[in-house]
Amino acid sequence: MAKIYEIMPDIQGEEMLFLQNLTQEYSEEKLRNFSNIYRARRKDPQLVLLLTVLGFLGFAGVHRIILNQIGMGILYFFTAGLCLIGTIVDLVNYQSMAFGFNRVVATEIHAMIAGNK
Repeated sequence: MAKIYEIMPDIQGEEMLFLQNLTQEYSEEKLRNFSNIYRARRKDPQLVLLLTVLGFLGFAGVHRIILNQIGMGILYFFTAGLCLIGTIVDLVNYQSMAFGFNRVVATEIHAMIAGNK
């Protein structure tokens, strides 16, 4: 049986452990299907970091919008990242924000694949 770290070696840390536990019972075909959908929908933490840094240049909230936090993104945009304090906090927490989004995406894909037995 294939392992997720063989198919997706670029994913590391807490995200990899979560995906391993989520997909441990998958056949190779299901695992490849899962990884193809997951790669297309997940957000890279480095992208979140880059978009968070844009908040210091006047484009605050873009990172929140791509993480499906539309309301917070709009609030950040109109308040200059909550006077830059929210942007600084998000700069520190960008990895956990990306992982939180990716965890939801992985769970949705898992439910979709499990429903197609």
